[in-house]
Amino acid sequence: MSKLKLYKIKSEMALRKIGNKFGVDVKMTDEEILYKQIVHNKIDMIFDIGANTGQFGELIYKLGYKGKMYSFEPLTSAYETLKSTAKNYSGWNPAERCAIGDKDEEIEIHISENSISSSALKMLEEHENAAPKSKYIGTEKVKAYRLDTVFEKYAEGSKNVLVKIDTQGFEEKIFNGSINSMDKIKGLYLEMSLVKLYEGQILYKELYEKIISLGFGMYGIQPAFVNKETGRVLQVDATFFRE
Repeated sequence: MSKLKLYKIKSEMALRKIGNKFGVDVKMTDEEILYKQIVHNKIDMIFDIGANTGQFGELIYKLGYKGKMYSFEPLTSAYETLKSTAKNYSGWNPAERCAIGDKDEEIEIHISENSISSSALKMLEEHENAAPKSKYIGTEKVKAYRLDTVFEKYAEGSKNVLVKIDTQGFEEKIFNGSINSMDKIKGLYLEMSLVKLYEGQILYKELYEKIISLGFGMYGIQPAFVNKETGRVLQVDATFFRE
């Protein structure tokens, strides 16, 4: 995470506090909202699935998170950076280098030029048109596990687990591999697509209904990936916690 982004977030948080003193309602940042949700729900363990180089983890710890986190990242290059970043924060550990899916197996990941758009699924034209640097430039074979297979190993007896999912269309497979773990999860923070960006992915409505049926309620939603030419929101980040 860039120092400039963190400075911007903290500056906006400070401005909001000053505004409140003078009766001026300053909008909360998306990051502050998420952090308050984590604190309010007493989250003491985060499963960071699709960690890339650790951008999410670093942000949450710098905002003040004191609990534990295990980050899951399958790609070798991103994983090495993740390990280096996580060393700076007590409680944050990279899990075994792997993907999380619906089977314990070996899968092939498509590596995108920008790294963050890498996926086990074929990228569709809508995505590449909106972000040309997301195009695939290679592949890598990696281990994949069901969350059910590794949950107890990494949960370490935590009471309130948040599962963050940023896996570029692989969300349904993660849920299908989490059947036995789901009732032990307090919250979900995940990326949801409004239009098809990857072949075989499910979209927001179907994923939302699946999550609600599991006993979660939506706490928040904000744009995550926008086509800057058209203004169309392609993906959103949403938070859910048990009711």
